[in-house]
Amino acid sequence: MGDGDVDESSKLKRIVFVTVGTTSFDSLVRAVDTLEVKEELSKRGYTHLLIQMGRGSYFPTKSNSEDGSLAVDYFTFSSSIADSLRSASLVISHAGSGSIFETLQLGKPLIVVVNEDLMDNHQSELAEELADRKHLFCARPQTLHQVISSMDLNSLIPYPSGDATPVAKLINRFLGFPDD
Repeated sequence: MGDGDVDESSKLKRIVFVTVGTTSFDSLVRAVDTLEVKEELSKRGYTHLLIQMGRGSYFPTKSNSEDGSLAVDYFTFSSSIADSLRSASLVISHAGSGSIFETLQLGKPLIVVVNEDLMDNHQSELAEELADRKHLFCARPQTLHQVISSMDLNSLIPYPSGDATPVAKLINRFLGFPDD
């Protein structure tokens, strides 16, 4: 291919990446594996569903999309999900702060699904606060379909990256180093 050529296959590929982190979140995997969720994603122009299922015991149904439906694949773990996040057009994630902020820093649209089976779920507070600030959408496994069907990606506000400079200057001053 020349410099001006465009790879048509990657241009048309719109991936939804689902991550559950290092634990088990079968109710999320089951929710994205439902026909209604897959049809809604397909209706919205997504072509591939890639699920990182962690330690879960529920295995989603693989599909190669030959019939025009969503292509579905899954894996348990990877040393890094950064490439999957970068290639995604939409991310559906558990409510772990690492996954949330890594996705937001990449500027990817994000639906956070809260695991209601966790005790003392502080993660839901983070997800709901960021949803209130319009940085992401928040769902429960049983409401995921409704959130996908009603989401307006243009309503999301990019999450501002933090600037550590003021903190670094404060520490330097405290330690007696001169300001640069």
